[in-house]
Amino acid sequence: MDNRVMKVALPVRENNQIDGHFGHCAYFEVVSWQEDIGKIESKRIPSLQGCGCKSGIAGVLAAEGVTLLIAGGIGNGAVNVLNRNGIEVIRGIEGDVLAAVEKYFAGELADSGESCSAHSHHASGEGGHHACSH
Repeated sequence: MDNRVMKVALPVRENNQIDGHFGHCAYFEVVSWQEDIGKIESKRIPSLQGCGCKSGIAGVLAAEGVTLLIAGGIGNGAVNVLNRNGIEVIRGIEGDVLAAVEKYFAGELADSGESCSAHSHHASGEGGHHACSH
């Protein structure tokens, strides 16, 4: 069995729940996961100001060793920037942070294939804040 540690990042708003929109999260939870023993540590990284795909967070997460991001709604621009930084993205996920990571390693989590098309780098008519609904 491979005992390699994998780092997974998840955008979080509150109560350990995955934020519905990557670019508006309060912080990123980075979970270090060793498959044979499960979670081994967790670290919070503050969200950087500005739009998620332009904030530089992809480079910060990559520097932390993150190779997977599990998110709710996320725009194509952010997915592309994360991918260019060596981070795979699974979209359309809701619920508890640790439960989502556990489901991923149990093979029970799949990418929705849908990016947030409502996302724009301009105000959306709702003060710039919007959520994706899938």
